Amino acid sequence: MIEQFKQELKRLLEKQLKLENVIVEEPKKGNADLAIPLFSYAKVLQTSPMVVFETFKKVLIQDHRIQDIQFMNGFLNIFINRHLFASPIIETIIKEENHYGDLNLGKGESVVMDYSSPNIAKSFGIGHLRSTMIGNALRNIYIKAGYHVISVNHLGDWGTQFGKMIAAYKRWGNDEEIKQNPIQELQKLYVRFHDAEKDDPTLEEQAREVFKSLEEGHDEYHRLWSWFKEESLREFMAMYDLLGVSFDSYDGEAFYNDKMKIVVDELQQKGLLKIDNGATIVELPNDLPPALIKKSDGATLYITRDLAAIMYRHQTYHTNRILYVVGNEQQLHFKQLKAVTDLMGYHFNIEHINFGLVLIDGKKMSTRGGKFKRLEDVIIQAIHDAKDAILEKNPDLKNQDEVAKAVGVGAIIFNDLKNERHLDVDFNLENMLKFEGMTGPYLQYSSVRIESILKEGQLDHQKINPLHYAEDHYFEVIKVLAQFPSIVERAQENNAPNVIARYITSLAQAFNSFYGKQRILVDDEGQKQANLHFIKAIQIVINEGLRLLGITSLQEM
Repeated sequence: MIEQFKQELKRLLEKQLKLENVIVEEPKKGNADLAIPLFSYAKVLQTSPMVVFETFKKVLIQDHRIQDIQFMNGFLNIFINRHLFASPIIETIIKEENHYGDLNLGKGESVVMDYSSPNIAKSFGIGHLRSTMIGNALRNIYIKAGYHVISVNHLGDWGTQFGKMIAAYKRWGNDEEIKQNPIQELQKLYVRFHDAEKDDPTLEEQAREVFKSLEEGHDEYHRLWSWFKEESLREFMAMYDLLGVSFDSYDGEAFYNDKMKIVVDELQQKGLLKIDNGATIVELPNDLPPALIKKSDGATLYITRDLAAIMYRHQTYHTNRILYVVGNEQQLHFKQLKAVTDLMGYHFNIEHINFGLVLIDGKKMSTRGGKFKRLEDVIIQAIHDAKDAILEKNPDLKNQDEVAKAVGVGAIIFNDLKNERHLDVDFNLENMLKFEGMTGPYLQYSSVRIESILKEGQLDHQKINPLHYAEDHYFEVIKVLAQFPSIVERAQENNAPNVIARYITSLAQAFNSFYGKQRILVDDEGQKQANLHFIKAIQIVINEGLRLLGITSLQEM
């Protein structure tokens, strides 16, 4: 198709003219179908762009798929024989449906994706949304690109914070209140303990002692920890169900407690461990600070468990590639993790898929300070607001609750994924629920609009008049449709769901612009069938893009 044709032209010029890195692009302005910028080649060859144009033209004009070649403002503009491209693109999409854009880049290679990973005994907050939805979208994108993905929810179910949680429970806990509302009450205890630490430094030491006892198998502390985890998972699973997210593994930090000694012993055997002020460290190259493997009291750390997790995943899932979808602030940790495994001789492909913060009114949320919004409350509000907006447009809509859920949740997901992941995201429910602009509801509504038209006409492939696809307002959209496989490839290579989000937005905008110019259900049967197949192809690609992002497409709203 067009993308493949671009690559063929690129290779042809490079081979025949002994050039490197020839650029064949689709111009954003003008009416040419493809263009080649000539200035850089003119500079290298010390001649004018017009001379380069004539040289390139002699090579390209022999291809029967090219209708005309023109020089304009330093560019070689290519006008292709549209009839050779347009119909096959539409036919392929209609035939392949949601498999259009499937790639074999991964060739079945296994990849472990570590994402979401909330801390137990704390409510699932808006801040957890980014890792969860970026990870889920990347999982879908990698699978579409031909990878075998193992999705892991590495629960934060171990560490000194549980010393604080248990100490707070022992000091102020009320069983009846906790049983009625476990997570919120435990979170209040955690915040209370954190505040009390400011005035009583001994509390921090108490928390450390409690956690050390927990690590050593203290019966009562282990019972409390198990209870906190059970209640947390119940709430988390309800959230994942709402978001349409699932995992292959929920093995958290505690799962690796009995696997860390093997790693520490291997570090010792390879002569990598050193003692520094009582703590056990690994010194790292490239000016990285040392990796702290054990504290002076013998307690293990996050990096120790991550090393054990890497070894386990490598052996269990037979892969060297692990993607961690974790915030920007953890960059140093993953550099250290990579450096330690390199020193051990493994050279794993460890990728930190970093992302920015979720801000409310421009401010960061904090569990410790109590400034924390429960995601469940926000989603319920989004669904409620979405239902009001939908019923205002369509009061007789069936399945109102189901549609409202899809729109409300989809709006929240899209608001996150439309942004470049390394940037901070502003969380404004009113803006993300709008039915115009770059929003989830806009995309869902565009698909529904197409569905309503398709219900009025019967698709009949035999009666299509494909000549209409060569007209400008059709072909501009067909060129966008042809880009989808390369968009999937770019999203996968850059770990960037926003590439998909922005693409399907541009496609929806292209459809709505086309719909404003062209009546679909015309009297001429050949053109009507061309139109119906054309908009069906658009709907297929929009819906598949939504699916990759983890958003439900609709037939009515």
